[in-house]
Amino acid sequence: MYERILVTLDGSSYSEEIMAYAAGLAAAAGSALTLLRVVDKAADAPEAEAYLQRLAAAHGAQGECVVAPGDVATAILAHARQAPGTLVAITSHGRSGLLLPMLGSVALNVVRASGGEPVLVYRPTGQAQVGAAALKVRSVVLPLDGTELSEAMIPQAGELAKRIGAELEIVGVVDPRQFSGSDMPHSDDMKGLESGYVRNQARTLSERYQVPADWEVLHGEPAEAITGYISGRRDVILAMATHGRTALKTALLGSVTAGCLRAAGVPVLMRAP
Repeated sequence: MYERILVTLDGSSYSEEIMAYAAGLAAAAGSALTLLRVVDKAADAPEAEAYLQRLAAAHGAQGECVVAPGDVATAILAHARQAPGTLVAITSHGRSGLLLPMLGSVALNVVRASGGEPVLVYRPTGQAQVGAAALKVRSVVLPLDGTELSEAMIPQAGELAKRIGAELEIVGVVDPRQFSGSDMPHSDDMKGLESGYVRNQARTLSERYQVPADWEVLHGEPAEAITGYISGRRDVILAMATHGRTALKTALLGSVTAGCLRAAGVPVLMRAP
């Protein structure tokens, strides 16, 4: 499990919004907390170092500046791989604020090139309190739909919940749009089928990872249903895979994962298949 949380920063308040979650995870898991800044030119390093050291001192972390002209995502992952068991934590937007596409190019490239390793991504609001105290994550919410892709996140979600002492919440979603006309089963039948699956998963995973587990079946468009379920809760991390082999080429991320990242207001632990 994660022995180091590596928070990537660019000097902006947007990139710092993930700090409360990263510091909380590090404290709960007993992991080292490292703040990383990648700069293009050596001349920028002294200012970046001073910035990192100020922020690191406030969070009991270590600050590291890397000079790496070119691909920032490659530099981030190269630094992460120097220490096995590193979880990269990054915001989906940084210095350019919220005017970039939903997932900024650096965060996208980190997820895409991570080799299947999970990355913790948070979409900043521009309104969160920078410098907030470490936030205790109490629940890891794992949406499952019975597919191999969704279930690929089970080990990461289960181990994370166990390591930080959090509850595991298994969520299924019944989306009426997947049926049409005479094929539409009764809503109670759909919910009953989904309930059996998520209830069994919750029981199995609770025993496997020795964590408390709960379950819920939601109705509606999946991203809207999931974000509505956790609305108003900050002490949550979502664990979701991207939407298949071609999703990163066609839509950056799977539509459900992208929708949750955009609207949930909490970090998403995600991985590309």
